[in-house]
Amino acid sequence: MESTVTISSPDGETQAEFVPEANMVCCSLRHRGAELLDPGQGVEAYAQRGKTMGIPLLHPWANRLARPSYSVGETTVRLPSAEGHYATDPNGLPIHGALPGHLRWSVQTGSPAERLTARLAWNTSELLELFPFEHELVIEAEVVGGGLALTTTVRATGSVPVPVAFGFHPYLRIPGSSRRDWRVALGASQRLLLDEQMIPTGAQEPLVEREFVLGDQSWDDGLAALDSGAAGEPRFQVSDAETTLTVTFEEGFDYAQVYAPPGHDYICFEPMTAPTNALDSGQGLMLVAPGEEYRTRWSVAVTP
Repeated sequence: MESTVTISSPDGETQAEFVPEANMVCCSLRHRGAELLDPGQGVEAYAQRGKTMGIPLLHPWANRLARPSYSVGETTVRLPSAEGHYATDPNGLPIHGALPGHLRWSVQTGSPAERLTARLAWNTSELLELFPFEHELVIEAEVVGGGLALTTTVRATGSVPVPVAFGFHPYLRIPGSSRRDWRVALGASQRLLLDEQMIPTGAQEPLVEREFVLGDQSWDDGLAALDSGAAGEPRFQVSDAETTLTVTFEEGFDYAQVYAPPGHDYICFEPMTAPTNALDSGQGLMLVAPGEEYRTRWSVAVTP
């Protein structure tokens, strides 16, 4: 595995590990020695083939594109062949942005040791072929309150506006517990309607069941109308009789994806700045003007 960078809480109860040479993936989040993230097929499969695991950043697009091309304003992009550039879904659609092995970050650890800052310049010909909008990404990670908070800033460093359509894909699990007993609470009130290729149609419907036992249910759903509720910020939770994991969308995320395929003891509450296929459809897509920036923040915390 590539070298990792670890940050730890002052009391030593929580540690997070990142891999700067594999798109800053958080490959491990431990609380009191228990792993809270699903390892998938490991870091190498993630970096080289886009097999997601841990907490990956999906950039410059989250989830799928409807075709290997997209248009933003006057810019039309025709993607190169997938091999060596990006992963594809079972329908052959581009998924999850650039292959992580191409995204190598520079990292500065903080003082105290529970913080780090990582930077990535999106300005090479290889990256601009996929997404011809020069920018800088900055991730600030901090171990706080029995969990992890991630702040991500997009800074438009070129001469054209930068579309913002990234997201994160945290593979959460409750240690020593089975999904058949997990209770889920969703902090959204609308579900995005999808076509047969899992692309949003532009229509929505009410999300009727927002609290339920996961059991054998299958989820791969886009959500909107995120609900701040009494907490003041959208929250998504999974819990068993002893432990609760809470994902809080603190700033900059207006959409979510919930992913929980049957047969796997994990669930993903995915913060998204825009819905799936936003680079192509323009739905919910924001643009960062040259010289400006866009900031997001989200966190995952465990309550034992």
